Amino acid sequence: MDSNQALAVPLSPEATLARARRVLRIEAEAIEGVAGRLGQEFVQAVALLLGREGRVIVSGVGKSGHIARKLAATLASTGTPAYFVHAAEAAHGDLGMITEEDIVVALSNSGTSEELLTIVPLVKRRGARLIAMTGRPESPLALAADVHLDAAVAEEACPLNLAPTASTTAALALGDALAVALLEARGFGAEDFAQSHPGGALGRRLLTHVRDVMRKADDVPQVATDTPLPAALLAMSQGGMGMTVVRDPTGSVAGIFTDGDLRRALERVGDLRTVRVGEVMTRQPRSIGPDELAAEAADVMERGRISQLLVVDSTGVLHGALHMHDLMRAKVI
Repeated sequence: MDSNQALAVPLSPEATLARARRVLRIEAEAIEGVAGRLGQEFVQAVALLLGREGRVIVSGVGKSGHIARKLAATLASTGTPAYFVHAAEAAHGDLGMITEEDIVVALSNSGTSEELLTIVPLVKRRGARLIAMTGRPESPLALAADVHLDAAVAEEACPLNLAPTASTTAALALGDALAVALLEARGFGAEDFAQSHPGGALGRRLLTHVRDVMRKADDVPQVATDTPLPAALLAMSQGGMGMTVVRDPTGSVAGIFTDGDLRRALERVGDLRTVRVGEVMTRQPRSIGPDELAAEAADVMERGRISQLLVVDSTGVLHGALHMHDLMRAKVI
C-alpha cells in the first residue's frame, strides 16, 4: 500500500449521521451569514444588471467556475441574458466576446484567482462593468469591482477546512438570490419561463392550447336529438371517445351523450330501442374555448370528474372535443 495513502477508518452509523448533520449545519449557517450581511451592495448589483443593455458574462475557475456556470444558466432561464466564460479561456481569445455594454460577474472565494485578475484590466478597458462575488472584501478582485458581493463564510464544512464546501454553497445561494431579484424586477412570469423551457413539463402546460390537442369537429361523433339510441350508441362506439355530441334541428349543440348517460338510462328506461338520444342526453355540457390553455381543460375535467370536454367558441360553434387521453398523450397531465 502507498505510504501516503490514509487508512480508511470505518464509521458507525451514528458517527456517519453526525458528520453529515455537521456539514449541513455549517452550510446552513454560511447562508444565514451571507443573508445577514446583505445590504446596499446587493441593491446596486441588481440596479447595474437591470440598467445595462448588453449581456451578463459570468466567470470563475475551479469550484467557483462550476458555481459561475450554474449562475449563468439560472440567469439565462429567468430573463437575464447571460453566458459562462472560463477565465483562463477569456485570457486566450474569449475576451473578444465582451463589449462595453456587458457586465462581468466574477466569482472567486479568495478574490485572488490569477486567471480572473489577469482579465480584469482588459474588462475595464473595454468599458464593461464588473461585479465580484468573493469571500474577502479586501481582496484584489473585490477592490477592483464596481460592486462587490460578500460571500464570506466562517469555515468550510470540510473537516480539514480546505475543500470548498460552505463557500461554494454560499456563493450558489447568493447567485440564486441575485437571479430571483432580477426575475421579479423584470416582471418575468410563468409564461416567460415556459418560453425558455419549451421542452419541459411547465412549457407543455403553459404553451399548449386546446386547439393544439383537440380532435377537430369533423372527427367528433355527432348525432341529432331525434336519433334512436341504438344508432347513437353505434356513432359513439365508432368515434372512440366514449361520447357523441347531440345537435338540435338548427345544428347547434344541444347536449352530449356519454357512457355515464348510458348507465343512467339503463337504470331508468326499460327498452332502450324506443328511446331517442335527446331524451337521455346531458344538456348544457361543460365546454372550453379553443384558445384556452390545455392545462385549463385538464383542470375542468378533473374538477368535474369527466373524461370528455367539448370545445366551443364564444358564439356557440363547435370546434371539436377533448378526451382525457388526448391531454395525456400531449403530456399536459
